[in-house]
Amino acid sequence: MCSTLRLLVLISIIGCVELITVQTPHKYVNVTMGESVLLQCMFETTEQTNGLTIQWDFDSSSSVTPQQLYYYQSGKDVIPKDYKDRLQPPSSPATTRNASIIISNMQPSDAGVYTCEVHNFPDVTGQSQASISVKVLERPSTPYCAVHGDVESGHLVTLTCHSERGSPAPTYTWIRLDQTKTRRPVLGRTTKTGILEIRNISQFEFGEYQCNATNAVGFSLCTVELSPEAGDGVIAGAVIGALLGFVLILLVVWFIAHTVKKHKYKALKASQGNEMKRSSPRAQEASDSVPVATTASSLHAEEDEPHA
Repeated sequence: MCSTLRLLVLISIIGCVELITVQTPHKYVNVTMGESVLLQCMFETTEQTNGLTIQWDFDSSSSVTPQQLYYYQSGKDVIPKDYKDRLQPPSSPATTRNASIIISNMQPSDAGVYTCEVHNFPDVTGQSQASISVKVLERPSTPYCAVHGDVESGHLVTLTCHSERGSPAPTYTWIRLDQTKTRRPVLGRTTKTGILEIRNISQFEFGEYQCNATNAVGFSLCTVELSPEAGDGVIAGAVIGALLGFVLILLVVWFIAHTVKKHKYKALKASQGNEMKRSSPRAQEASDSVPVATTASSLHAEEDEPHA
């Protein structure tokens, strides 16, 4: 409120207010990932450009507040550290009336709304801003193909295809390749999300299948082999792998139990040995300290010997 009052007072003192016009020829711009983008911003003013200020802000869908990318005042450029090597500032905007910038190496995180704001006192009213919506396009990443179901005649088999990255979101198409690599149409039901369902599969539908992930930038491919041998091999491999894993677990458990039992046995034998060593000296001392008992018969025998 205070700033508005000061502005009104200043305008009343000057007595004349000029208009400034900021515009861009392209409000929506698409750029491929890794390439440079030109963000055009031109302005018109009737006053000298001694008090010219230019500011570019970036607002992404993931940010809470806009981020300042560029600021110009009194012939000096201010560029944040993150954009120091990527942003090319306008050349002599005070004389060319051109505030356009160039940003290189565009990434998906750079998609959003860029706003150009120009002020040139005393041109304090008019259209001082222009916004540009930028979309960063990315070629689909190499898709992942997979087979689901029993690959046997008469069964339902589902093929899936999916790319982790791609902007705009890719669409998927399936084709079958015969032994000569000739493209053949598929007979199952396909969806744009990359799912191919083949019901009651027959030997005529076995072979190599190729998925094509496509968007406005380009395409990527993946292939998968569909054959009864491959299906049986996958099942057999899974069973054998499970059995081997179970045997390995049993061996590990047995080894741990055997090791623990062995350590306990050694500890018990060592304890018994130490106990026997400690008890032997005490037994010897006890035997030395016990007096020899003299029986009556032995005394009579000793007394009768001299008379004999």
